[in-house]
Amino acid sequence: MAGVLDGIRVLDFGRYVAGPYGATVLADFGADVIRVERRQGGEDRLVAPITDDGEGSIFLQMSRNKRSVAIDTRTPESKEVLRRLIESADVVMANVPDSALAGMGIDYETLKSIKPDIILSNVSSFGPIGPWKDKGGFDSVGQAMSGGVHLTGTADQPYRTPISWVDHATGLYAAIGVMMALWERNKSGRGQQIDGSLLGSAVSFSTTYLVEQAALGIDRTAIGNRSFINGPTDIYKTTDGWIVTQVVSNPLFKRWTKLMGEPEWLDDPRFASDGTRGDNGDVLSERMGRWCAERTSDQAIGELGAAGIPAAPVLSPREVLDHPQVEAMGMKQHVPYPGLADGATLFRMPVNLSETPADIRTPPPTLGQHTSDVLTELGFSADEVAALKASETI
Repeated sequence: MAGVLDGIRVLDFGRYVAGPYGATVLADFGADVIRVERRQGGEDRLVAPITDDGEGSIFLQMSRNKRSVAIDTRTPESKEVLRRLIESADVVMANVPDSALAGMGIDYETLKSIKPDIILSNVSSFGPIGPWKDKGGFDSVGQAMSGGVHLTGTADQPYRTPISWVDHATGLYAAIGVMMALWERNKSGRGQQIDGSLLGSAVSFSTTYLVEQAALGIDRTAIGNRSFINGPTDIYKTTDGWIVTQVVSNPLFKRWTKLMGEPEWLDDPRFASDGTRGDNGDVLSERMGRWCAERTSDQAIGELGAAGIPAAPVLSPREVLDHPQVEAMGMKQHVPYPGLADGATLFRMPVNLSETPADIRTPPPTLGQHTSDVLTELGFSADEVAALKASETI
């Protein structure tokens, strides 16, 4: 079945997560994504290594459904290769400071001179304007500057999450921007440049508390795993693990007080609304903690579920892989890859389209696996490809 983006070619100059993930989204929905990488390979292939040759989980997850062209862009011969690649493309994606694009030969003016209707998506740490525009950064920088790290952990020790949500959010925003630009091009014939940033993505995810701060000047500080704006919401220890529950709205709180045997709390002004319950969440969490401490995780989740209160276990990565709901959702897919005897377990897109679903059609590419094939598609003869190899351009 053809994907919704069948016929769209994307050149992926991205590295690590924020750049490549946007291209991964497009690839999963059918775009022909060509990962353009250095002839000797990029260091992002080697983060969190799991294969015999040291390739890592980030690269494998970000690179399914992509082809790899490895090229030394420092040689004179590489200029024609890049020109033809750009000429064949609909979209170019990268994640570098805006000032670095020209040095790579993929700034928007250069791209337009080769392909007038091309779309450029570039995401950087801080975007193309402002005093920090040329600074680099990774996911943790976005987390730290979003306000979210300040609100996570305790007042004495802020925490970041090891899950790179800022990188992934930035990649998703880039993919959305590309889709909007493709739609506009279908109407007007015009390409355009898309700019995104780690900081912008992180701030956009933190707006509940930023809007509140701007209006009320409330200056919140971290309170562990409790919620500022409802309760009881927290992570609780059971006899055999940990669970999370989140009680939002008066109807859910009424159910919770009944389960706890605390009906008088319905008339307590400390718990009259989500906001006051958040303000007094320490009292609610203490009561819930005592209740959970007498039960296994399954027992606590079962009783909460029977009362109509959302609850779930805190899972380790191993438990996620084995969880029946994850299995039922069909997110996991095993693909072959050199250096992994049992192949790699990759994860599909979490959104399903009934008629044009995303799919993992091909495993991640080895370095330069498709260079000769792509150059042949671009019109290079066998002798020209051989000459490019001899000059160590490819």
